[in-house]
Amino acid sequence: MTTAARPVPPDAVRGAPASGPRLQGVDVARALALLGMIATHVADVPEAVDWSDPSTWAAVAHGRSSSLFAVLAGVSIGLTSGRTEPPGPPLIGRVRARLAIRALAVVGVGLLLMALDTPVYVILPTYGALFLLAVPVLRVRARWLLVLAGACAVASPVVALAVVPLYADAGMWEVQLGLVYPVVTFLAYVLVGLAVARAGGLGPRCRFPGDAPAASGPSRWGEARITQAALLASGALVAVAAYVVGNALAPVPADAAWLSFPGVPYSPDGSTPTQALAQEFLSPRDHSSSVVDVVGTAGVAVAVTALCCLLVDGRGRTVRRVAFPLVAVGAMPLSVYAFHLVVIALLPEYPQSAAAWGWFAIGSVLFAMTWRTFFGRGPLERLLARLTDLVPLTR
Repeated sequence: MTTAARPVPPDAVRGAPASGPRLQGVDVARALALLGMIATHVADVPEAVDWSDPSTWAAVAHGRSSSLFAVLAGVSIGLTSGRTEPPGPPLIGRVRARLAIRALAVVGVGLLLMALDTPVYVILPTYGALFLLAVPVLRVRARWLLVLAGACAVASPVVALAVVPLYADAGMWEVQLGLVYPVVTFLAYVLVGLAVARAGGLGPRCRFPGDAPAASGPSRWGEARITQAALLASGALVAVAAYVVGNALAPVPADAAWLSFPGVPYSPDGSTPTQALAQEFLSPRDHSSSVVDVVGTAGVAVAVTALCCLLVDGRGRTVRRVAFPLVAVGAMPLSVYAFHLVVIALLPEYPQSAAAWGWFAIGSVLFAMTWRTFFGRGPLERLLARLTDLVPLTR
């Protein structure tokens, strides 16, 4: 006996899910990640935070912006592949094919941006590779995704150190392809984000067409807000615990800001084996690829995402209007990211000041608001949608 084919709306796998509202809180969190990354590129942000000196507080953007961006990549993958209920065969094969196309397109855009030869480490090639690595785990349950993320966190410093010799004579291009943004390290973030989406932690539970309809009205957000609050609390608790342990057992060396390299564990010359091991696995230094760094930044990312969803999603028109500038930026992350690198490449001098970041932030918001108001989906997001449409969505 055969069953009739049922169509799946395009939004089920490339934008909003098949049922349920778009989670604007996720867009807001993504906008914060983008603006934070832009700050690390152009704002001359201090290398490390000294909580007794407010002028250094902007350094929280280091490491945490890119990790938030990666966690949200996992969330996005989850939201565009069925949310809490990914489809089974044969539809899941089409979903995987579309994700693979998206991944290759993102890598291509990243390589083009690297060709602009700016002093910025471009995250997009790694980002695209992470999409490819997520293809096999789209139907893995949330708890096992977290187990895999934990394994990646433990392996992160080992792999980061193992690949360093491969980059001994590397130039700017090579270090961007696997060293500054280590794939194993950032895969942990993507898996955490995918687990959050699969667990239904960011909004009302939604499924593909044919399943029972979700509850309507404000009541459908009740359970979601409880879960969001739990994610906020647990993410913050995990982050605080990780940084407390790291600072107690492996305080950041005084010379780390000058001698360490992004994505690579660092221990000072003259360290004992125990001290070196502690720095490699427990250092709280941003972009150190240590277990503490991965766990701490992942906790921050989950907490920030949950907070944004808690404050924005399911709220009234006034909240939506206030959030619209950030929602617009977060809804077209690829376009805004590429836009800021193109502008940097066109400037006669590389900008490095708080004022420069202010102009970039204002320009990004105005560009995104204007484009979204008149054209909807961002230009590069529209291109990606056309490419993924090459794979049919019906079965």
